Amino acid sequence: MVAALLTYERIRTTEVKAKEIRRLTERVITWARRLGDILTKNPDKRSDEERARVVHAMRMALRMVRDRDAVLKLFEEIGPRFLSRHGGYTRIMKVGPRPGDAAPMALLELIPAEGEAAPSKPEPKGKEAKGGKDGGEGKAKSKAGAASEGKPKGKPSAGGAAAPKAKKDVGTRAPAKSAATMKRSGRGRGGGE
Repeated sequence: MVAALLTYERIRTTEVKAKEIRRLTERVITWARRLGDILTKNPDKRSDEERARVVHAMRMALRMVRDRDAVLKLFEEIGPRFLSRHGGYTRIMKVGPRPGDAAPMALLELIPAEGEAAPSKPEPKGKEAKGGKDGGEGKAKSKAGAASEGKPKGKPSAGGAAAPKAKKDVGTRAPAKSAATMKRSGRGRGGGE
């Protein structure tokens, strides 16, 4: 998840995971930031000692991150961005509970450099956005709009007064079969006759 944060610069996860990822990410960014002016130099103009320091720091980061592309981005873009900052490279914003299990969710992101806009969320590759081509409208809204397009609102149908709809009792279950019925059908506990 540290690699995902370094790659996309913003991830949405649970608060507990966000706090742990923050701890690990801060350490990795510090390894890159400590190289200071070495990272801003052209790689061809670095001395042998400077190259060795960069390789060592990259290997230290690769122990934790395990994604070469994320580590390269860390040392080429993210490390130089935070040269003037001594810690506090990330921020956690609480976004509310997750719909399925009500786990507290958080948005973990890298702090933008001074004078830089906040990182934008990258679009999914090869897929359209959730709302499709119409600019983000959900499925529920489009279905409701399609159902009401043919009928005018507030007027009864052509037969005069509209008949009240019978409510469907969704919350109850069908009554269970009695023991006598189960025995006759061969589904009783004794194996049936």
